[in-house]
Amino acid sequence: MHWSAVERIVGLLLMLFSVTMLPPAVVALIYGDPGLVPFLASFAVILAAGALAWLPVRHARYDLRTRDGFLVVVLFWTVLGASGGLPLLLSVDPDIGWTDAAFESLSGLTTTGSTVLTGIDDLPHSIRFYRQQLQWLGGMGIIVLAVAILPMLGVGGMQLYRAETPGPVKDAKLTPRIAGTAKALWYIYLGFTIACALAYWLAGMNAFDAIGHSFSTVAIGGYSTYDASIGHFESPLISMICVVFMLIAGVNFAMHFVAWRTRSLRHYLQDTEVCWFLGIMATLGVVVVATLMITRHEGGWGESLHHGIFQAVSIASTAGFTSAEFAAWPLFLPVLLVMAAFIGGCAMSTGGGIKVVRFVLLLKQGHREVIRLIHPQAQVLVKMGRRAVDERVINAVWGFFAAYIALFGLMMLVLMGTGLDQVTAFSAVAATITNLGPGLGEVSDHFGGINAPAKWVLMFAMLLGRLEVFTLLVLFTPAFWRR
Repeated sequence: MHWSAVERIVGLLLMLFSVTMLPPAVVALIYGDPGLVPFLASFAVILAAGALAWLPVRHARYDLRTRDGFLVVVLFWTVLGASGGLPLLLSVDPDIGWTDAAFESLSGLTTTGSTVLTGIDDLPHSIRFYRQQLQWLGGMGIIVLAVAILPMLGVGGMQLYRAETPGPVKDAKLTPRIAGTAKALWYIYLGFTIACALAYWLAGMNAFDAIGHSFSTVAIGGYSTYDASIGHFESPLISMICVVFMLIAGVNFAMHFVAWRTRSLRHYLQDTEVCWFLGIMATLGVVVVATLMITRHEGGWGESLHHGIFQAVSIASTAGFTSAEFAAWPLFLPVLLVMAAFIGGCAMSTGGGIKVVRFVLLLKQGHREVIRLIHPQAQVLVKMGRRAVDERVINAVWGFFAAYIALFGLMMLVLMGTGLDQVTAFSAVAATITNLGPGLGEVSDHFGGINAPAKWVLMFAMLLGRLEVFTLLVLFTPAFWRR
């Protein structure tokens, strides 16, 4: 383990992150709110902390190994979550403690969208903007941005990219150089953000809300500048714009890169994962809308169609925006929506969950085992499209799924041990490990009312979900620390 190289990179990344305190400070100046001092103070503290870590080892030059990359990513997300909560802690409004500040910050950066805050409509504009910005930075992964910049500073990025990028297949490069890959992803990400902001603005949002909601929509985060989320605008047009961009952001960004390079959309419909993703969203939407119409819970067919489609896509993509109180919907709908979030978005998307490709491979592997019972000697391949999937990938998916479920059950039991009821514990862990945001029971509106130990458990769940479980778990194995 190259400790000096790890320390140098974390210091550089902290100094880079400190710059993100300046845009909210500018917003504070524009609107004349009291957020200016907390953000400038946070900028100075985080910059100084990064410099103190970097200066003693600034001349350390080592090639990063895979283990170094994992450690940098986990350390950075942990430190980033803590430092990101500093302006919230220093602010007079909201008046929250360290646990809540860290929870809000980490929830934003991991694009979970669970919040401990209420009265968001009345918070200073700088705080409201900062929450949206946190999700935008976390959406594609600030590490992916960093590997586009760090090569200029003499730091290799492949190990960071492999540890950070979501999805089971992490070695594919879109361009020959890893920095070029990261830049390509961020250009696409930025382009979608600008397009989303313009669409919101043309649909009737003011500039502040349009920019803020474009940040959290393309990041599939779910934070809003209002307590009522997208429902605040009471606009089917805005809701459908949100649906379109949530679907776009939930697709593998490599597909968008190919579309940009080839000027063609044909490959989307030729990709198995994309077809499954869109099929799951369509099926869920039909079930939700039909159930709402039959029960007449949302009134007429127009409201049922509007809220049913929006909530189906929002929850299943793990964005977590709300246009209605889906937790109060009839029959099985609330649980169905939360369970759909476990599937989540595609690999290499900004969505959470176990990822569609893993879900498809689990189904195909299950089908293969049934066929083997009937034909024990048959050689049955698991295919994605026309390609056979390597057995190591299938084993990795099964291992991921087993660890995911085991950790989910353990954290749910721990939460119940802190005094939460079954529904709240189940949905709280589900909402955080899938990076969904809203839950059921006591956490249907916000997470501010649960106890502090439960919040720290849920912060761990957010990290597990954002870092795809094994990136974090590997640090807890003795083999990782052996020479």
